[in-house]
Amino acid sequence: MRQVDLREYRRSEYRLSATERDGLKTALPSLRVENKVGEEGVYSLTPGATVGALQIADLSVLIQPKMGIPQLLSLACYAMGEFQPQDTDFAFGEDEALPDILALSLAAASRRAFRRGLLHGYRTEEEALYGIRGRIRFDDQLRRRFGVALPVEVRYDEFTDDILANRLVKAAALRLSRMQLRSREARRGLGWVSGMLKRVSLIELSPGKIPVVAFDRLSEHYRGVVALARLILRHSEFQATRGEVRASGFLVDMNRLFQEFVTRALRDALEISERSFRSDRNLPRITLDEAGDVKLEPDLSWWEGGACTFVGDAKYKRIADERVPNADLYQLLAYATALDLPGGMLIYAKGEADPITHIVKHAGKQLQVRALDLSRPLDEILARVGDLADQIRRLRNSAPSLSTAA
Repeated sequence: MRQVDLREYRRSEYRLSATERDGLKTALPSLRVENKVGEEGVYSLTPGATVGALQIADLSVLIQPKMGIPQLLSLACYAMGEFQPQDTDFAFGEDEALPDILALSLAAASRRAFRRGLLHGYRTEEEALYGIRGRIRFDDQLRRRFGVALPVEVRYDEFTDDILANRLVKAAALRLSRMQLRSREARRGLGWVSGMLKRVSLIELSPGKIPVVAFDRLSEHYRGVVALARLILRHSEFQATRGEVRASGFLVDMNRLFQEFVTRALRDALEISERSFRSDRNLPRITLDEAGDVKLEPDLSWWEGGACTFVGDAKYKRIADERVPNADLYQLLAYATALDLPGGMLIYAKGEADPITHIVKHAGKQLQVRALDLSRPLDEILARVGDLADQIRRLRNSAPSLSTAA
């Protein structure tokens, strides 16, 4: 299998067949593919903000993120709200590829979780048996057996290791094993996980419907491995089939991940609920014009009842000259104007913008631009989020709806 190694936003050159070129364009729309002038079959490949691993026929493509992979996975786990990873959870060499680090991490987390033995639980079963177990399902017995005594339709609780938590871990191990892993240790680790879970059912899940596991005192030690399994399943279900193009892999949209992380981290720092601090997926209708034709969907907003008291956007986007695009400032001004707020905040990944506050002429609105350094350890990033939360409180306290209420 041929390997193509890329890095987020960095241009690389590779020789590709027409089928490989078209397959990349179809499976990864964010990848810019350009012909190299004067060389037939050589292409310039520039990834966008989608990182991870992708396999197309005999082509294995890796897109490394700008930040370290450990930081990426820590942010992703936190954004899902599962647990706060420790620095040692993803402590692998920088030269390791993302799928290999995921496999090594899943194996290590499984070893920690399985140290006490596999987690067991009760699962309700309904069967027809030649003996009484649990409760007889009389309605089913009469409807299906027409008065015949045996077999008996029963319902009972089975104490088993074939439970949701173990099923998620097994499904994640299988997804990773389908990828082109470069590390022998990673392949061995996945084999060990699958062997430990050989009696557990294999389930197939779509990325938007990954079940949530409820933990208690007896199952708390499984939280880390289940969180990692859910992360893998959420991003590795990617399957694209269009004509003769078949692709699969583990892909992360950094734009979406950054927004989800900032939303959850600010919500935690402000100590308010999802109902109060909302993402763009949970908004009432907001429009800029009186007729209601120009719809607005800010990434970040704080609500008191039906009134919005803070608005902002999380921006991971690439900025060519490291200056905030006017379009982003215009967008933030539109939010603040439509919601009658004293201003708003743009939060960028550090390296894309410098902190600054713009005061709008004749309106006095504050357009605050702030940054998060995603290359730092998670606890330092969260401390910086705490500082942003304090600034948001101060900006929010000057909102007209709060001033009127006071």
